[in-house]
Amino acid sequence: MADIPTHHMIYGSLVDYVTGEPLVDTDDERYRQKLAQLLVAEKGFAKTELTMRRRIETMFAHQFVVSKIDIVVSLGERRVMVVRYGPGSLVTRERPALAAARVLEESQMIPLVVVTNGEDAELLNARTGKVLETGLAAIPTREAVLQMMPTLDFTPVAPERREPELRILNAFDVDVCCAGGPCALPGAKEG
Repeated sequence: MADIPTHHMIYGSLVDYVTGEPLVDTDDERYRQKLAQLLVAEKGFAKTELTMRRRIETMFAHQFVVSKIDIVVSLGERRVMVVRYGPGSLVTRERPALAAARVLEESQMIPLVVVTNGEDAELLNARTGKVLETGLAAIPTREAVLQMMPTLDFTPVAPERREPELRILNAFDVDVCCAGGPCALPGAKEG
């Protein structure tokens, strides 16, 4: 683990529920781990169907941003659901989560999006952006997703829509330091 200053309270380290790898123990990471446990223990997904900590890197207007996708749920060869955690209001999390689901995989859109603060959640349709259900109970079970599969739209976004979606991620996910500017990425050409 890198020794990078942070604005989060660090309690030590913990072991990732899905991968077994050591992680920095923060309040946010504890929520992410609870979400992974919820997906496995209560929603019926196998650990092997969860991919943790995917990333999308963007650079627009001299601003390098790493967008984190906390959990990607797969069934067979298809990615079916993106789960993005963030403290606070869910409404502010919707648009970047939709953008992530639309561009994470070039070969397909990920049709279901969950935005959550760990206490509440929204399930969204990635194509339309429509909120389908609310509350942690809205996170579908594996069986429910299997039943939805014939109606889910996996069609990738049009090539001309990729860049605008990436720009949305870049704008929403920029990390601003307490000094008032963006956090510089060591070794980046710009940043």
